[in-house]
Amino acid sequence: MKILFIVPYVPSLIRVRPYNLIRYLAARGHEITLLTLYTSLAERDDVKALRSFCREVYALPLPRWRSMANSLLALPTSTPLQAMYCWQPALSQLARELIQKDGGFDLVHVEHLRGARYGLDLMNIKAASSASSRRLPVVWDSVDCITLLFRQAAGQSRRLLSRWLTHFELGRTPRYEGWLTGQFDRVLVTSSHDREALVGLMRGGALSSHVRVIPNGVDLEYYTPRNGDVPRDPATLVISGKMSYHANVTMAVTFVEEVLPLIWQRHPEVRLVIVGKDPTAEVRALARHPAVEVTGTVADIRPYLHRATVAVAPIQYGAGIQNKVLEAMACGLPVVTTSRAVSALAVEAGREVLIADTPQEFAALVIRLLEDPAYREQIARTGRRYVEENHPWPKVIERLEEVYDEIV
Repeated sequence: MKILFIVPYVPSLIRVRPYNLIRYLAARGHEITLLTLYTSLAERDDVKALRSFCREVYALPLPRWRSMANSLLALPTSTPLQAMYCWQPALSQLARELIQKDGGFDLVHVEHLRGARYGLDLMNIKAASSASSRRLPVVWDSVDCITLLFRQAAGQSRRLLSRWLTHFELGRTPRYEGWLTGQFDRVLVTSSHDREALVGLMRGGALSSHVRVIPNGVDLEYYTPRNGDVPRDPATLVISGKMSYHANVTMAVTFVEEVLPLIWQRHPEVRLVIVGKDPTAEVRALARHPAVEVTGTVADIRPYLHRATVAVAPIQYGAGIQNKVLEAMACGLPVVTTSRAVSALAVEAGREVLIADTPQEFAALVIRLLEDPAYREQIARTGRRYVEENHPWPKVIERLEEVYDEIV
């Protein structure tokens, strides 16, 4: 198939879902043309890697002033700020021009609430490659239900601005997401929980069979268990994730303030490494403790996962599938996390991962892993096996192709 992908941010090893969907679709012979937006020179550099497997890549700048202007223009309307934040008219015009060229595309795939407007803008365009008047099908990958995420974040985010924004957006996102879900030929989400939430926002009786679950995968050739020659750092814990994201900020700060002191009572030698892009001032301040390291952006997270003893993901709120959990499991690292973080996974507590929802429970499970090497290895092995059986990207792509085939 010839597929036009529109992603409102540059797909990368940090934004793994669109990156791997595109990469694996291309590997299976599909011709991918990517339209995307970058906000920095570093993101523009990330575009280069995409050219190796896309037929064409068009990357336009999205200046911060435009995003701010988009948000201001949305204020007097009922449209969520999220839905307007990444609007770039030049990208929409470029998409129209590409579609209307000879050869055309078989379908359009747009990503996230921030990219949905591009899909809406293309809904009535005829497929240039069709002899008939067939409309070009559009797939919207919602990824997560943003309303579900905001309902959790409104009461739990540690950042005042984040809480205010989520409360503000909650006056808009439920109705908008419910309406939006009914506009596209197919809607994708990463988990059954997000599907249930999105369908619940649609008007009563609305058809919902077009909303499909396409889970996240893991690159099992990239995320592998450590080589035996790589020594583990003794008593080292690792937290990973984009550290400017409010849910990850809350996760890291809460762990250092409420869980680590309990672990230190038993094991004062324990270290914590916080690995992730763009740490906020609040996260950077955690490194004032000599046993806490905040790395900031790293070129490759795998060495940190391979050297650590235990991965911790004390996520208090979030939607969709938590990639940080799957990636640590794929690297053969035992994971302690929360029931919220794995609610979209078919894992069993005490088998593939360890699950705790209070600081005391969390500390106790980490301590058990630190003190029992055999148990650590058992959890690590079953965790890796779970990811191999349930989240390889080729299996995910097969499910996505089935969805495409229904509408092309």
